[in-house]
Amino acid sequence: MSGTVRVFVNGKGYDAVAGGTALDAVTLHAADDAERVRAGALLVTDSRGLPVPADTPLFNGAVLRLVPNRERDTSDPAARFDE
Repeated sequence: MSGTVRVFVNGKGYDAVAGGTALDAVTLHAADDAERVRAGALLVTDSRGLPVPADTPLFNGAVLRLVPNRERDTSDPAARFDE
């Protein structure tokens, strides 16, 4: 059994340590992006675009994407028409 798994982050392939996490794969991709994931500014998503926890175990062929973590607009959407 190999000590690495092939994963893809934002379309680029990496050989990550078997038993690593999604955050480990992001760190291989870009250390500054990993910091942004830790800070909550970026989310890690799977190949379907669904968010996955940073501690998700890696598997061979995993496809991860990084997306901005946008805050929800909690204001009343109709209020803008009152201006």
